[in-house]
Parts: sequence; C-alpha cells; structure tokens
Amino acid sequence: MNLGQLGVWYAADKLDPKQWIDFVQHVESLGYGTLWHSESTGFEAMAFGAFLLSNSTSLKVGSAIANIYARDAMAARNGLKTLSRISGDRYILGLGVSHVPLVEQFRGHQYGKPLAAMRAYLEAMTAGEADNEAWPLMIAALGPKMLALAAESTRGAIPYNVTPQHTAQARAICGPDASIVVEQKVCLESDNSQALEWARRELSRYMQLPNYYNNWLNIGFTEADLADGGNERFLNAMVVWGNEETIRRRVQEHRDAGASHVCIQPVHAEGDVDAAKRMLSALAGI
Repeated sequence: MNLGQLGVWYAADKLDPKQWIDFVQHVESLGYGTLWHSESTGFEAMAFGAFLLSNSTSLKVGSAIANIYARDAMAARNGLKTLSRISGDRYILGLGVSHVPLVEQFRGHQYGKPLAAMRAYLEAMTAGEADNEAWPLMIAALGPKMLALAAESTRGAIPYNVTPQHTAQARAICGPDASIVVEQKVCLESDNSQALEWARRELSRYMQLPNYYNNWLNIGFTEADLADGGNERFLNAMVVWGNEETIRRRVQEHRDAGASHVCIQPVHAEGDVDAAKRMLSALAGI
C-alpha cells in the first residue's frame, strides 16, 4: 500500500459535512498521502469514508478505526471491496475492537475478549477469498498479541496514542514487511501552559478507556503520570508541541523506530478548524 510517508488523522465528529468537504480538499491540496478518520457516535465509518472519497480525487482515505461491533464481517468485506472499486483503490479499511463503553453502552452489544473477537472477525471476513492478502485491510493494535495478529492476517497495524518506543516494539513484533501506521498528536504552539491545556483536554476522552490506560502503563508510564488528567511528562509524550522543527523531530523518531506512515492529528482550541488547517499547511513538508 502506498499511503505516503505523512498523513492526517482527524476525528469525524469534530466537523459538520460542509466543513469536512473543505477540510478533505485542503488536506489533499497540501499533498498528504492519506486522511484517516474515526468512528465514534456521530458518523458511520464506511458511509463517511464514501463521502470523503467522493469529495477528493487523489487522496487516500482510511478508517481509524471502524468498529467491528458496528457491522458484521460480510458487511465489512463488501464495504471494503465497494469503496476500493468506486474510488480507484484509494480506500483503506482499518478495523478495531473499540472499547467497552462504546460497544456495550452505546451499541448494546457484549464486548468479547479483544484478540479472540478480532481473530474470529477476520477469519469470517476473509473466508473463501483467495485474494485477501492484497486487500487494503489493517487493524488497530497496541499489545504484542494484537500486533502479531495484524502482521499475520492483515497488511499491518494502526497504533494510536503511542510513543516512538512503542513504534519500535511494534516493528519488532510485526516484522519488516507489515505496514505500521502511527498516529501522532501535534500542536504548533509556543506557550507551554496553553499547549498543555489543549493536550489535557484532547486526551481526557481517552483516559477513561482501559485499552489505552493499560497500554500506557505497559509502555512505561506510571499511575502517577496518568493521574488528574496526566502530568507534563505524559502530556508531552502524547502531544508534541512547539515549532515545526520540534514536531518534525518527533515524527522522524517514529520513522526511525520503524513507522511506515505517520498521521498527524492537530490539537487546538475546541472548534477552531482554521487552526487545524493552518497547522496542516505549516507541517505538510515535514
């Protein structure tokens, strides 16, 4: 998969459809390789992917991630094939097991053991399909077993909320051939207190999700680091802030650690889409 070295990640629920048309065309005009979007509560991932593809011409679009509890394996398979065909192979399906609150409270399903659930889903999705190894299919993965499954059964892994050290671990587990797509939050802001305020707000929604919390502990953060919204050490690790060169260095750390593609997520004042666009314009060449 040719994703380009640098992409963009942005949460689907942050913009309305009119804003998204402008945003996806702005990202495309800047030369980014792939635009990645979330699936949370306000948009259905594959329909939203079709919308972004229909409002762009060359940019690749990927789900990061589409929740496996939101559609059965056959719907995911047919959706992947449909979006790939109608877009000229510009679509990447990133699947994930999501999180207990989004599965049980929001969707009303029973959350299964993550590794077993994902393995069974992929087996059902690819059953009888001789060409599935070439599908633009990836999975969200943090822990060693899910990373190994990503390399074994898909084109690679999409780690989120991680450090370059985790990227190196992911590459070691996945081997040299798998794609490793790493998300990195960025903030073009010179004021330390302002950057930390925005970082803490951006990360607050993830602090209550065990999959992320437990992975942070596994990669070297302590409960003290994560208390009260996260200390400065933790926030600086998750959100790189400063000038273009500071951000470029962090992105390069991920590349040096084995990332195939880094997707940057702008962090800014709530609702300030113009700030997001300015950051992406300034960082397009890093």
